[in-house]
Amino acid sequence: MTVMSMLKACAAATVAIAITAPVLWAYSGENYVVCKLNPNGDNFLALRTCGSTKCTMTHKLPPNTFLLSMEPYVENHWREVIVLTGLQDDSFSGPSGWVYDKYICEINY
Repeated sequence: MTVMSMLKACAAATVAIAITAPVLWAYSGENYVVCKLNPNGDNFLALRTCGSTKCTMTHKLPPNTFLLSMEPYVENHWREVIVLTGLQDDSFSGPSGWVYDKYICEINY
């Protein structure tokens, strides 16, 4: 096999892989803030272990707590999030869980 035929075979294989390989898409998350709480009520948003009021509450999130969504969609009004210390927090080390989406507002900047 000549060098030219090997290069053509490699090029053909690369094109075949590129055409048949699934498209990989990484979701980088959206920023939210806890909002719309009733100050005369509990005035916190429950962070839960799953998307249901039947799941264990792990944290009480006060108003203006920053969150990062972990999925691009809501599941039955619940969103999976990571709690952030601020908008510049990219450590992904905060508590994570599920919040009811009625009480979070997307931050558009």
